[in-house]
Amino acid sequence: MTELMTQTPTVQKDAKGREVLLRVRGLKKYFPIMAGFIIQREVGSIKAVDGVSFDVYKGETLGLVGESGCGKSTTGRTVLQLYRPTAGSVEFEGIDLVKLKGEALRRMRRRMQMIFQDPYASLNPRMSVGRIIAEPLFVHGIGTPAERAERVQYLLEKVGLNPYFVNRYPHEFSGGQRQRIGIARALALNPTLIVADEPISALDVSIQAQVVNLLQDLQRELGLTYLFIAHDLSMVRHICDRVAVMYLGKIVELAPSDELYSNPLHPYTQALLSAVPVPDPAIEKKRQRIILKGDVPSPANPPVGCNFNTRCPVAVESCFRDEPELKEVSPGHFVACHLTN
Repeated sequence: MTELMTQTPTVQKDAKGREVLLRVRGLKKYFPIMAGFIIQREVGSIKAVDGVSFDVYKGETLGLVGESGCGKSTTGRTVLQLYRPTAGSVEFEGIDLVKLKGEALRRMRRRMQMIFQDPYASLNPRMSVGRIIAEPLFVHGIGTPAERAERVQYLLEKVGLNPYFVNRYPHEFSGGQRQRIGIARALALNPTLIVADEPISALDVSIQAQVVNLLQDLQRELGLTYLFIAHDLSMVRHICDRVAVMYLGKIVELAPSDELYSNPLHPYTQALLSAVPVPDPAIEKKRQRIILKGDVPSPANPPVGCNFNTRCPVAVESCFRDEPELKEVSPGHFVACHLTN
């Protein structure tokens, strides 16, 4: 009997009684830097994710934001065990995925799925739409061929596509339609958790709102939980219940969406939000942009102390010496900054 069969999903709750679907603690993902032509040796590591901790409550949407290269996508892939973590734990429904492997992990993946960023690269051009959506069912041995075909047509209709498109190929669809096909594939196994890795960043602005509205409708109808990875802060505010801000592999602030946007406490979050345009010209004219100087340090050699100290406009001596902890400064509002802790 597999390890999975000996474990049963348990309901985890936080101090406020909210059901925790996903609990991540101390998650690290380092990629080795190799040197040598004939005999290679490890001479360092890229610290893509460096000690990330957060909870995702059942039925909510947690946003994960930050600039390119901060580790958002790597975090999502490591949570789903597409990348095996260097350290830390990932508890899904009370089961630590890090300890699972083989058949036990494969069975757990039925309840966790991913929507990929690029709809042009994530769909196999040699497979028809029907085969693409039915592939998860085939891999997990679910249903007869007739039942799979019926399920595929149902899913196409669910995401707003013609169910008779099953014999068409990805190149016959637009970017927005391809992303809907990717969403249908992610829904094939009735998952509980979906990691959406920048699902709208490659789409036209006119299509982005349609895809986001579709994701919200599906969440309400199917009871889904999302880890929504993005860099579009205005869209994150629209779709997410809580938002976690990442910088150089670490979470620097985590708060309910409205709280984060109305009262950002970390200097990096303040700089990010100052760049978001406001549709009211009168307000936009009075706003003060925060321009960060310098470049993001290399994740192979992060700064000592706070990762943000090389670009922070208000850094003090302790920022260059001690690493700040992510602490709760008000109910549900966590910040990793010496000036607020």
